[in-house]
Amino acid sequence: SDVDLTNVKMAMNPFCEIAVEEAVRLKERGVATEVVAVTIGPKAAQEQLRTALALGADRAVHIDTSAETDERVESLAVAKLLAKVVEEEQPGLVILGKQAIDTDNNQTGQMLAALAGLSQGTFASEVKLSGDEGDKTLQVTREIDGGLQTVELTLPAIVTTDLRLNEPRYAKLPDIMKAKKKPLVVTTPAELGVEVASKVTLLKVESPAERQGGIKVGSVDELVDKLKNEAKVL
Repeated sequence: SDVDLTNVKMAMNPFCEIAVEEAVRLKERGVATEVVAVTIGPKAAQEQLRTALALGADRAVHIDTSAETDERVESLAVAKLLAKVVEEEQPGLVILGKQAIDTDNNQTGQMLAALAGLSQGTFASEVKLSGDEGDKTLQVTREIDGGLQTVELTLPAIVTTDLRLNEPRYAKLPDIMKAKKKPLVVTTPAELGVEVASKVTLLKVESPAERQGGIKVGSVDELVDKLKNEAKVL
């Protein structure tokens, strides 16, 4: 019926690791004053928050969905929950991974930008902050089909990370130990006033149909013959 996750050890999405790394680097450069990591999921998801804290985040927020649903929370519900966090925290910059690697969705950052009414720079491979304290702008180099595109955003803004933005560091043992003492606040979708029930029903999961191997033909006439008489597409 679906992928069996029994005894599977979860890990942070690689794109989100890049987002955490970029936020920590901004703080190390003196651009950011605080890094807050946020995740949405069951209690076990706190392990990923502790990883973010070990990598350099200052505190964490866990939106616990254990009592709400046994299923994966969909992108729109995630964006609505994050919008509530943005409303409460008032961050200068929100950095997310560009997509999930399980569902492969690439939606949450864009939905969050729309819900929060903030500018957005997606698929970021480079992020530069400029301007004085009261009037900072963000230049985001985006990886698009035609090459690279640079957009300038006013803060606060939403950025989603691509693979080439940075190389995430490894958490050191002392930092992992320190992470256990950093603040981690737990809230729920109900407390934030957001409904997370799934709007999509999984009907079935099946393997794709088997396909025959391809063949090489010696001439155009032979190709046309096979398309007409064997494949019957002509």
